[in-house]
Amino acid sequence: MIRHVVFFRWKDTFTDDIRTQWVDGLERLEGNVPGLLSLTHGADGLRGDRSWDHVIIADFTDRTALETYNTHPLHEAIKVYSLPNVEDLAYVDLDLTAPTS
Repeated sequence: MIRHVVFFRWKDTFTDDIRTQWVDGLERLEGNVPGLLSLTHGADGLRGDRSWDHVIIADFTDRTALETYNTHPLHEAIKVYSLPNVEDLAYVDLDLTAPTS
């Protein structure tokens, strides 16, 4: 299983209207992308100096499912809201099936 964790910091251009459309699109992903087991997301509640604005945590059956997600039409549809409005982005893909050292 692959756990895909994405952190976002938004520009001021990420308006409430854009946020609503982006979140609505996120909500459509689970159950509609092959190999996507679960998707959780949310805004930071504490707003510390080093906090990110939003996080997505998504679990996939395997790397192939993550690759499918990355180019899936429902994922592409929300990139038009996020990518032009993201100030900073970071992600980690944890392979939960790999042995740890």
